[in-house]
Amino acid sequence: MRRLRLFIDQLLVLTLCSAPALWKLIALPTAVKVGTVILLAVIYLLYLIIAGGRQDKNSKLSRIAKGSFLIDGAVLSLFLHTVIVVLLIIFSGLNPWRQLANALSGYAIIAFSAFVGIVRLVISSRQVKIIKYIALFFTWYIPVINLIVLRLISRDAKKEFRFEQAKQELDDLRKENEICKTKYPILMVHGIFFRDWQKFNYWGRVPRELVRNGAEIYYGNQQSANLISVSAGELRDRILEVIKETGAEKLNIIAHSKGGLDSRYAISKLGMDKYVASLVTINTPHYGCNFVDDILSKVSDGLMQFVAKRYNKLFTVLGDTAPDFEKGIRELTHSNCAKLDTELPDRPGIYYRSVMSVMKNVFSAGFPLNVGYMFNRKDGTGNDGLVVKESALRGTNTLFVEHKGSRGLSHGDMIDLFRENIDGFDVREFYVGIVKDLKERGL
Repeated sequence: MRRLRLFIDQLLVLTLCSAPALWKLIALPTAVKVGTVILLAVIYLLYLIIAGGRQDKNSKLSRIAKGSFLIDGAVLSLFLHTVIVVLLIIFSGLNPWRQLANALSGYAIIAFSAFVGIVRLVISSRQVKIIKYIALFFTWYIPVINLIVLRLISRDAKKEFRFEQAKQELDDLRKENEICKTKYPILMVHGIFFRDWQKFNYWGRVPRELVRNGAEIYYGNQQSANLISVSAGELRDRILEVIKETGAEKLNIIAHSKGGLDSRYAISKLGMDKYVASLVTINTPHYGCNFVDDILSKVSDGLMQFVAKRYNKLFTVLGDTAPDFEKGIRELTHSNCAKLDTELPDRPGIYYRSVMSVMKNVFSAGFPLNVGYMFNRKDGTGNDGLVVKESALRGTNTLFVEHKGSRGLSHGDMIDLFRENIDGFDVREFYVGIVKDLKERGL
């Protein structure tokens, strides 16, 4: 049905595109010709507005569907209009200037359709990579190449539409079941070099998905970089605040990266074990981060202080009260974390689980994770760009998230940092599964 509508719509667009030639070739009164052109122009404008029809109750998905429809239409029209231009040159007998006007006006109309489609995708799509928009910017005037780039953009947009629509339908089906409605609220604890900004959520689309399925979500709100003991103290205050606010006896913690160490410290050393029902750590360097050891061995003290001073100044402006870049990163060495691990034993009555993923090649992530991946590879073990597998899988209750594709899963992928739909791994459903398990355990 979509293809049929696409073809019918393009016949109307092509008629408008060929108006200069048809004006000369068709013998009709001038008034009729003018009225027809105006009617076609109105139809074209309506086409730009309602192209493809309303595809989904979600306005964002509808814009994506309409944007890809316009691009597909532009690709089809560009090809057909070129055929028409060639046929007119061979058989019509029109003078060269009218032929040129017919060709250029048609290409302009088609290009505008593609432009409107691209704008819709830029506004709404999160899965079409910016590199493809850049490629189109530099190749839009190159025949065949421009068609290929447009088709790639449309393909990614349609893939996103289908994925998100299926996700939406799944959520609608299970909405009443509240599969993530745990007994205790969930505290999500971020890692180093980030804050709990809500306008750009550290956890990407995950919290909204959990809330949609019944979860009660709170955030750690600790500073972006500091000593584990300092961050743990801030976490302790936050735990007590959430307990007081909700009236719950305990809470569940899901922590990523250094946030797992902060959480363990608060539980084992600051008396928070009585308020914590479970701790799930995601890609946490329990035994240190080899990448940090490599950096510290190569970076001079002067450079470290230079970077630290500017980092601390920036994050003070962004909301930290007393960030400390240097202390935060120096604590993550293998020797320090291995020693700290012996001081933070698991507390009885708390459900512990450690999760880890690995990248499969240097192209699995961008900078600096791709650099970290190369540094960590020399140890002969899998890593996520920052943490090696053996450092994150602590205890007996472990989960290694193995990606079946060639891409693998990076440190950032495990918190949906880049909001990317990864083939073979749905990060939102992964966390739904984690929280569903907590619910089934009565936590």
